[in-house]
Amino acid sequence: MLGSSQSLRVGQSCFAIGNPYGYDHTLTTGVVSGLGREIPSPIGRPIQGAIQTDAAINGGNSGGPLIDSFGHVIGVNTATFTRKGSKISSGVNFAIPVDLVRQNVPYLIVYGTVVSNRY
Repeated sequence: MLGSSQSLRVGQSCFAIGNPYGYDHTLTTGVVSGLGREIPSPIGRPIQGAIQTDAAINGGNSGGPLIDSFGHVIGVNTATFTRKGSKISSGVNFAIPVDLVRQNVPYLIVYGTVVSNRY
């Protein structure tokens, strides 16, 4: 069930579900550590409004749901910061807020992009 990211509060519990390194049906726990973060994207445009969490997001958790304690999806697991050159997670992880996902998915389906200069 989709929740809302509008009412999130720093300190509330959250859970990341995924398939890290091929270990399926994995759940990691944490808290919402920060809101409204800006993170870099692969295409160079910053992603704004990200949820920061200490719930582990490793290779394979990315793209999975970040849920609240009621089981509502509050975000999509996206990234973890690593120490430069080490490939070791710093424990600072990010998810795209579900409200932003809900807003952009229709554009992705129709146009294949959320960028404003669509053809």
